[in-house]
Amino acid sequence: MAITTFGGPQAHLAHFQKVLVAKRRYLSEEDLMELNSLCQILPGPASTQTLTAIGFRIGGPGLAYLTLLVWILPAVVLMTAAALIMSGIEQKNSSIEFTRYIQPMAVGFVSYGAYIITMKTVNTKTGIALMLLAAIVSYLIQTPFVFPVILICAGLTTSLKYKSQPKEKKQQLNIKWANFGLWASVLIVAASLGGITKALPVKLFENFYRNGSLVFGGGQVLAPLLYTEFVEIKNDSQVVSKATQLKTKLKKQYGPKPLHHPISHEEFLSGYAVAQALPGPVFSFSAYIGALSMRDYGKPGEILGACMSALGIFLPGTFLIFFVIRIWDSLKQYRAVRASLEGITAASAGLVTASAIILFQPLENTLLNFGFTIATFCLLAFTRIPSPLIVVAGLILGFIFTATAG
Repeated sequence: MAITTFGGPQAHLAHFQKVLVAKRRYLSEEDLMELNSLCQILPGPASTQTLTAIGFRIGGPGLAYLTLLVWILPAVVLMTAAALIMSGIEQKNSSIEFTRYIQPMAVGFVSYGAYIITMKTVNTKTGIALMLLAAIVSYLIQTPFVFPVILICAGLTTSLKYKSQPKEKKQQLNIKWANFGLWASVLIVAASLGGITKALPVKLFENFYRNGSLVFGGGQVLAPLLYTEFVEIKNDSQVVSKATQLKTKLKKQYGPKPLHHPISHEEFLSGYAVAQALPGPVFSFSAYIGALSMRDYGKPGEILGACMSALGIFLPGTFLIFFVIRIWDSLKQYRAVRASLEGITAASAGLVTASAIILFQPLENTLLNFGFTIATFCLLAFTRIPSPLIVVAGLILGFIFTATAG
């Protein structure tokens, strides 16, 4: 499945049902949907957590960790290779103009993600209102810290509608805190080591571990958060000038050091589009970001950055699913918990909608860019053309344009 499952979490779930339920009969369809619902409550990559939870149910923690490794490995390796190619092109001062069509296409992928989430999860007046409010707030306040606040507030809002949920017979809630303690301990230790050592690999791990602990709604919601933290600000020439001067000064004194925004807008959108073309989890995009963040350290540094970033983004969700799956049968008896899912999913749809607008803004407002964004959305929504073919077509058109222009 790691090399044949395309299309994001929604398509992943359908593939899990086909292979694990209908073909292999590892679990029932009801069990699969329950595990998937459980993962929607938690931060992190939902389809990856669902698959890991299935491994846990079948064979315990050992099989779960092995399942996680096999599932993420192909996509992480391919995204690392994409980052190495991108940095190699720039080192040779070659143009990445061939990605010009990929960038608006990536916005089309994000827009389609917003559309799918909205159509499948937002079906009440409260949900629509929360979705619109989340989109407006996240657009006006473009900082990573606003995302968890929005999701928590939205969940608390709909939890007040708990009376609409059917009552269930209550059982004693027995909570085992070991995996929650493991999740919190790694977060604290990583943050402390990053602050003390200032080592970029440790700081990358801490950054992605923190993001993996905060992101609800899958890779589409991860995109705007990573964009805010890693993409170079081009609108303020003074900021860029000061950052360049600081980088030069640090290199002379201490060797290569990280910038707060080490990735360009073009690199970000190109990498995000490539991630859509690959099988497996969209969260593998983190390996691409991590590798480019350490390009000053050569190819070994880029590979290390990719590994630390991928490890950081996938571990928190795994620790949390191990913690929650043990108490889910008792936890879901509370109607407020079930009711909060409405607000969380609605707010996630709003965040994705806002991210599509944010990602398009730095692009030139040309009919060509608008056309590629709209065309990508329509191909995804109204045809069965696989995502990889759409991205490959965009790259081919980009190469043709570059060759004819040159």
